[in-house]
Amino acid sequence: MILEIVQYGHPVLRERCKRVEQVDDSIRILADDMLETMYDANGVGLAAPQVGIALRLAVVDVSHDPECISFLKVDGKDAPLASIMPLKFINPELEFTGPKERDAEGCLSIQDIRAEVNRPSAVKATLTLLDGTVTVIETDGLLARAIQHETDHLNGVLFIDRVSPATKISLRRKLKRLTEEG
Repeated sequence: MILEIVQYGHPVLRERCKRVEQVDDSIRILADDMLETMYDANGVGLAAPQVGIALRLAVVDVSHDPECISFLKVDGKDAPLASIMPLKFINPELEFTGPKERDAEGCLSIQDIRAEVNRPSAVKATLTLLDGTVTVIETDGLLARAIQHETDHLNGVLFIDRVSPATKISLRRKLKRLTEEG
């Protein structure tokens, strides 16, 4: 089922989300609906607060571009990207392992705005999958960026919070308009 994606200005986007303590059918259905919603909106990631639910649950799928990463280790072993996509996870814990890189980001909850964001180029993510297994993913590129972006959502942080001061000033009018429209 395609869910409504809440937009900039909605208070849930600024909440630090609650841990998922137990994965049951309602969480699995929500994750599947989030994936369907993300695909419908042509996104690569979606976090539960973006559909109005303040839980530490997110989905990511960058399989449309297998060249978007230069390495992927799953539990310490090299792995193909397709082996973990789509990624549905709860309660992520991140360690940043690479130098910062600037790249353009957008967000399904902040339509029509893209901006350069400085983020660590690689990440080591400890994720609990919906089957209860805990896995450690080490990667770079778009997958690392998407995991960081979605984890930010779970902490009430938006990509526009991570742009340069000059970019924030240039976006101020657009963001004000989005708030008024929302």
